[in-house]
Amino acid sequence: MRLIRGALKGAVAAKAIQIVRREAAKPENQRRAKELLEKVRTRGSSAGRAGR
Repeated sequence: MRLIRGALKGAVAAKAIQIVRREAAKPENQRRAKELLEKVRTRGSSAGRAGR
């Protein structure tokens, strides 16, 4: 039973990774990721400097 459960968990994890890779390859999602990263980067740098 433990072997089957472990294999099932591995299969689910592999499928999740496959879906994430497929979604990350889409241009509109790459654009959103870049915008989010830039937003976090600018907010983090301005907040970090104001506190010092």
